[in-house]
Amino acid sequence: MPTAVCPGSFDPVTNGHLDILARACELFEHVTVAVLVNDAKQGLFSVDERVDMLRMVTVDQPTVTVESFEGLLVDFCRRRGIGAIVKGLRAVTDFDYELQMAQMNARLTGVETVFLPAAPEWSFLASSLVKEVAAGGGDVSGLVPPLVLDQMTRRLHERREPA
Repeated sequence: MPTAVCPGSFDPVTNGHLDILARACELFEHVTVAVLVNDAKQGLFSVDERVDMLRMVTVDQPTVTVESFEGLLVDFCRRRGIGAIVKGLRAVTDFDYELQMAQMNARLTGVETVFLPAAPEWSFLASSLVKEVAAGGGDVSGLVPPLVLDQMTRRLHERREPA
C-alpha cells in the first residue's frame, strides 16, 4: 500500500479529523498529517501549536507522522514520495470544491485524491464552528480531544482577559 497525506489547517483538530485519519490508516501503510502554513489567516493556534497537539493526540498511531508545510500540497507530496491525498467530505458543498482540487492535483503531478465521507456523527463538524461555539461559552467537549479542549479553553480565556 502507498503512503498518503491528510492535509488541513486543523485549527483546532476535531474528532472528525481524527476519525478520517484513523480510517486513512486502515487504507495506507503510512499517513502524514500535513498542517498548512497560511500566514494570511490568523488562527486560534500557531502552526507549531497545532503540530504539537496533533502529535500528542496521534501518539498511539505508529504509522502517523505530523509536520507542517508551505506552498502547494502536490509539491509536498512529490518531495516525500507520497502517492495519495486523503480528504474528508462532510457535504456536497465540500465535494464541489475538493473535486476541483483533486483534478488539478492529479493534472499537476499525478497524485490521486481519496475521498472519505464523514461519519454521520461528525458530518456537521468544522473547526470554525467549534471555535465559534467555544468562544460563545458552549460545550464542545464531545467534539475535540480532551487535550485540545484544555488548550482551547486556556487560549480563549487568555483572549478574554484584559491586557
